[in-house]
Amino acid sequence: MNSKLFLAASIGVVLSILTTLNVIKFFSIKNNAATANVEKLSNHEENKFEVVPIVEDAVGPESFVFDPLGGGPYTGISDGRIVKWDQDKHHWINFAVTSPNRDGCEGSHEHDKTEHICGRPLGLCFNETSGDLYVADAYMGLLIVGPQGGLATEVVTRAHGIPFGFTNALDIDQEPGAVYFTDSSSQYQRRNYISVILSGDKTGRLMKYDPESKQVQVLLGNLSFPNGVALSKNGDFILLAETTHCRIMRYWLKTPKAGTFQVFAQLPGFPDNIKRSPRGGFWVGIHSRRLWILKLVLSYPSLGNALLKLPLDITKAYSYVAKWTGNGLIIRLSEQGVILEMLEDTSGNRWKSISEVVEKDETLWIGSVTMPFAGKYKI
Repeated sequence: MNSKLFLAASIGVVLSILTTLNVIKFFSIKNNAATANVEKLSNHEENKFEVVPIVEDAVGPESFVFDPLGGGPYTGISDGRIVKWDQDKHHWINFAVTSPNRDGCEGSHEHDKTEHICGRPLGLCFNETSGDLYVADAYMGLLIVGPQGGLATEVVTRAHGIPFGFTNALDIDQEPGAVYFTDSSSQYQRRNYISVILSGDKTGRLMKYDPESKQVQVLLGNLSFPNGVALSKNGDFILLAETTHCRIMRYWLKTPKAGTFQVFAQLPGFPDNIKRSPRGGFWVGIHSRRLWILKLVLSYPSLGNALLKLPLDITKAYSYVAKWTGNGLIIRLSEQGVILEMLEDTSGNRWKSISEVVEKDETLWIGSVTMPFAGKYKI
């Protein structure tokens, strides 16, 4: 086979892998103690979804958080800003930035080419006592913003001498103020997130920052794309989304099991962030499903690395395909890791690359790493 034919065939394989991630349906699963019922959502239920546009020319409201007074939500967007939803005026207002270098950050352009300069805020969480907002910025590290907003201040950018390569998600144990957060990879940056999966990279870490001692501790290493984190209600354990393996892991912080690590739930797709639900359990945003062809690729790291050596930008190829094929998956897990609810959409124009789900006042705020809007869904 000549080189041009081989290249064409290889690109065809890549596109096939990427598009198969989106062959899904829109439905809800609700479990009770006796059985699991599957029911398609009615048109009325689908119409409960509301689009909330993000500020002009920006995309990717990755994560949501409400301040200690219930204001917001706040979310980070692709040009490095953190914006706040004004509930009275129904529009977003600027709250903070994660980098002092703002020249050329805003406006119409491909923000992934400038996010290493402008910042890319991902995980957000308020310290409810101080009112400070902690931010996991993919490039700037763990940051903090005061209650009045403005320019974020650097907290920590490395652990055990190794710089963070892809700071991702966080949660706070409110009583001591300890911050638990993830670094998804020390080898690949956020704009190359597909490479983290295909390469089988295991340089991810789960860490704990103590604001009193100002020290950071590595709790777990050798992780495959550690992503979202969520503490249990009483702080006994923390859940961690391990994206590459499509699973949620549980790391015990207290009880005689402290320090042990185990599978909490195996999922049908690639999990992003995870948040506690006020009704119990945890909401998980699923970026996309993992179907058999991608499972095959991940089973053979040499094949994934071969795909990365092709003369094309694999992340950009995925992003292009994702624009034309609708997908989105939301799951609520019980305290035991059982799927209680699942929402899925194949309409092709609303739910794509789901990153996070936050439940407040009987409404789900739905984030995405690629869409120019946040979603609201009445439950």
